[in-house]
Amino acid sequence: MTKSDSPRGRRTARAVLAALLAAGLLASPAAGQTRVVPESRDQITLSFAPLVKRAAPAVVNIYTKRVVRQRVSPLFSDPLFQRFFGDAMTGGIPRERVEQSLGSGVIVSAEGVIVTNDHVVKDSDQITVVLSDRREFPARLVAADERTDLAILRIDARGERFPFLELRDSDELEVGDLVLAIGNPFGVGQTVTSGIVSAVARTAVGVSDFNFFIQTDAAINPGNSGGALVGMDGRLVGINTAIYSRGGGSIGIGFAIPANMVRTVVDGATAGGKLVRPWIGADGQAVTAELATGLGLPRPAGVLVNGVRPRGPADQAGLRVGDVVTAVNGRAVDDPDALRFRVATLPVGGTATLTVLRGGKPRELSLKLVPPPEDPPRDLTRLEGRNPLAGAEVANLNPALVEEISFPGPAEGVVVVQVARGSPAQQLGLRPGDLVLKVNETEAASVDALEAALARPARLWTIVVRRGDQVLTTTVGG
Repeated sequence: MTKSDSPRGRRTARAVLAALLAAGLLASPAAGQTRVVPESRDQITLSFAPLVKRAAPAVVNIYTKRVVRQRVSPLFSDPLFQRFFGDAMTGGIPRERVEQSLGSGVIVSAEGVIVTNDHVVKDSDQITVVLSDRREFPARLVAADERTDLAILRIDARGERFPFLELRDSDELEVGDLVLAIGNPFGVGQTVTSGIVSAVARTAVGVSDFNFFIQTDAAINPGNSGGALVGMDGRLVGINTAIYSRGGGSIGIGFAIPANMVRTVVDGATAGGKLVRPWIGADGQAVTAELATGLGLPRPAGVLVNGVRPRGPADQAGLRVGDVVTAVNGRAVDDPDALRFRVATLPVGGTATLTVLRGGKPRELSLKLVPPPEDPPRDLTRLEGRNPLAGAEVANLNPALVEEISFPGPAEGVVVVQVARGSPAQQLGLRPGDLVLKVNETEAASVDALEAALARPARLWTIVVRRGDQVLTTTVGG
């Protein structure tokens, strides 16, 4: 009798099986099914090792360098002055300082295309990729998408084919699925952690403009950013990007960008063109419990449409103010972030099916997926002359510009794009993103109208701007 066949071995097998069931690594038999005790050690030995061996070679470490140049007077190098002024004083002798950072990345094609987080490589002067076998390659930035916090790198393959991970349809994930997180936490080297999917559509995270994340309890720590979240089939389901933490370490709440969004950014970058997302041409708000009651809905879900741009794709599809959008191509949307994500992951040029509730009755609308238009032309202009807005660069808002700068407000008016240092506009307190509403009671409906208002001499200037949800009024002498 072998050791596993002995009474003691059977008791051990039962104990291990109970532990696996308690840990959720094995499913409990349904009612009526026969429970079978494992008969051998092979049957109770579970390991992620085969999966890790396939996936780990495609996960890389990323090291970046950035040279920061400062001009520092030798006077302020004195410890006494440093005590009082710190590093706030500049001017004098130029000084260079090298900042280094680390993160992780995932090879997604045999030709050496790598996905990582934008914040890992942002403003880097030098990027080095280290493979799991310790080979090092210089990498160049192909595309960066700050709105999704994704960046695409490429290393020179020189005819070599690299190990890579295939992208999986992240919509197939369900809460409770097992996943592995692979990356380089704290710079200790490649590390693998396991966990489950805690949520598949987290939108209240605030990490990027497209708030739609996979949540997992697989340990993710600083340095894991840009690493792989891998499903049990060995395919990439997400890019690890952020954690919820009170002390800087993992507490079991990590977030990954879904593979469907990753695929959109990769396809746009590798096609050699600019990443363009479809434009809906409508605005909406989340359906709260109070709104659901007033609309006669069974539960608070969906997006209540409160604005439709004339002749836009939503208008042409038949969407109306007061409609509640509940799904895109059969995928449920619970809030505006989910709606934006669903549309943003679809290709321009196709169509999408919107499921809406109108008067409590469901109906389906066909939405054309078109890029945001340059209408009206943005007319990028630097303001000059003797006026308080001189030195500001402004533009007409249009759907394309709203998409580029992630403008949160209405898609009409004149927006400040840049403000020159030391200019009257900066002294006035103007900031990029401010919407200029009025100058001396003249509405700034366009760049031309704003320039005309500023061309009129005045003893006093009254400037009205919108900043977020605030309307600010400032009066200055001419």
